[in-house]
Amino acid sequence: MDKTNLGRKIQALEGLSNEEKTALLELIRGHKKYGLVWEDKPEDIEERLREDLPVLVERNDEKVHPIISDNPEAPNHLIIEGDNLAALTELSYTHAGRIDVIYIDPPYNTGKKDFVYNDTFIDREDSFRHSKWISFMAKRLSIAHGLLSPKGVIFLSIDDNEQADLKLLCDEIFGESNFLGQLILKTATDNNPSQINIEHEYMLCYCSSKALQGNWQRQSQAAKLLISIGKELLSKDISLDEAQKQLRKWIKANKELLPQVAHYNNIDEKGVYSSSGNSSNPHPGGYTYDIFHPLTNLPCPKPANGWRWPEETFLAYDRQGEIEWGKDHNIQPHVKKRIETSMEYLRTLIYEDNRGTTKALADIFGGEKRFDNPKPQTVLSRIIDFASDKSDIILDFFAGSGTTLHAVMQLNAEDGGTRTCILCTNNENGICENVTYERNKRVIKGYAKPNGEEVAGLTDNNLRYYRTEFLPRERSVKNMRELVQASTGLLCIKNDLYTEAPFGGRKMNPRYARYFASHDSGCTRASRKQASASHSLARNVENNGQQMLVIYEEQAIPFIADIIKTMPEGEKIKVYVFSHGSYAYNDEFAEVADRVTLCALPQAIYDAYQKVLPKRKPKFLVDDLVEEIVAIDTVALQGKEHEAAETQATLDFGTDDVEVIDEVTLLTNKERGDE
Repeated sequence: MDKTNLGRKIQALEGLSNEEKTALLELIRGHKKYGLVWEDKPEDIEERLREDLPVLVERNDEKVHPIISDNPEAPNHLIIEGDNLAALTELSYTHAGRIDVIYIDPPYNTGKKDFVYNDTFIDREDSFRHSKWISFMAKRLSIAHGLLSPKGVIFLSIDDNEQADLKLLCDEIFGESNFLGQLILKTATDNNPSQINIEHEYMLCYCSSKALQGNWQRQSQAAKLLISIGKELLSKDISLDEAQKQLRKWIKANKELLPQVAHYNNIDEKGVYSSSGNSSNPHPGGYTYDIFHPLTNLPCPKPANGWRWPEETFLAYDRQGEIEWGKDHNIQPHVKKRIETSMEYLRTLIYEDNRGTTKALADIFGGEKRFDNPKPQTVLSRIIDFASDKSDIILDFFAGSGTTLHAVMQLNAEDGGTRTCILCTNNENGICENVTYERNKRVIKGYAKPNGEEVAGLTDNNLRYYRTEFLPRERSVKNMRELVQASTGLLCIKNDLYTEAPFGGRKMNPRYARYFASHDSGCTRASRKQASASHSLARNVENNGQQMLVIYEEQAIPFIADIIKTMPEGEKIKVYVFSHGSYAYNDEFAEVADRVTLCALPQAIYDAYQKVLPKRKPKFLVDDLVEEIVAIDTVALQGKEHEAAETQATLDFGTDDVEVIDEVTLLTNKERGDE
């Protein structure tokens, strides 16, 4: 087919509008491919993002306000209210390449009023039912892919309605080679009793890079329990021999809690081992059932009486908590069998009776049912436990009732972690305020169940609530200044810094600049390195989460540079400065260049958003599309020239009327009075 001539014929057609001609030209530009193909259906939020930029504003009112822990090391969890496509766009600036685990439970598109597209429920009679869902998911997953860290993983819950489509879509976005597997969750649902009883759902799992994925294994519950009991015994003022005796007595009395170690019958200070024999065949040497010693939490050494069979018959006896035997009296010689009792793995099948999940959520609200079909917290805790390290960042952008955050906080409480969690959801019918936020506020502060039982709060957590707002996308000087003023919330989230502080001993006038610092920003470089090794650096917080200065008026730069000269040496200050282009006033900060890291705003935000925002609609041009078909290289060149011209236009803005300020006006009224 001669696409050039066909394009010209379309251009010459009468009775068609420019938009209709454009649609036809777009069709002949398409390429055949293997995989999922769908009709793209524009969303209202997508159309808005063509003209407006999303920003985050923190809410602090009677209904919603920050919850701040007394623990200065408490993780900062976030709730973002608004359409999740806008929220993901915002996170593309604050968290690109930094999210370690994503879990989502998107609408399953059952046709039973569970999926809303442009304020309309999609039912089974909609001829574009699947296309709308795929289009909806593709936009969000494409951005989510860019948020994952190099070791990041994403879990996606789904049922039979869209499982096949979602698998193909994820193969395309995340790469088929990065598919880790598909979990099957046994549920209490029976959606098809007349034929095959559908009592399960799926959870797809993909990673950023399979080459970087480590093994997901955790110490078994039996090992954890024995170790906790052992530590409790050792904390008493008793001898090791007495502790061993008490541990043996406890094991004997609690065998129902230890199915993996039911045959323990010999424990000493050199190891924990058991005999599977009987009185006539006691096998006194025994063998390890749990590779970790419950009193020392160290790998078990060879038992005092030796191994059950000659050691040379072992392939290995202590390798990542596994024992591989060379011989066994129950099987033929030289046939190996592996005993894995000290480690647990994330299995394909998850049997979870979630019938009590709705009641557990209602208990938090004093018996009031505020949400249907919440996610099972135990399942989320389990997958996050396996897939995350203790300081990782977890994201759920279909947050619903907020179970993911609840699971993260509970897991932190159990293992001493500092994982942070970000939830994104709209506020339809008040769900974000009245369910997502309110639930987790009660979990942090504590609550009473309907039966009067008091549940202690998980108080070592901070919770902040942000709402998405919009500013014009057009790059005028006025709009650029407004964007920088409104970007403070984005910058606080990006740097995990929320506490405003005096700058060089002076309180800044927020009209010109704002300064944020962590509680230990005054510490020495050496002490900061020691502290950050276990906390801030592990959380991938930009600039170690220490100091951040946002300059809204460039005229304040000389005075700010002078103040920096007087400040004691410490970690570099991350300085965000308003600029018409990419120049971050490096020359003006030359004398303190070793004390600052500079970033020009709003250009940095534009650069991040440019990668994910929908293209703005051209004014326009059937002729342009014809030219694109005739000579792709020429159009590509024209595109580069247009981009360069747009950049130059940004740099060539005229000077706007900004008052000249001096060092006095840079300070607040209170500071001026002190002066």
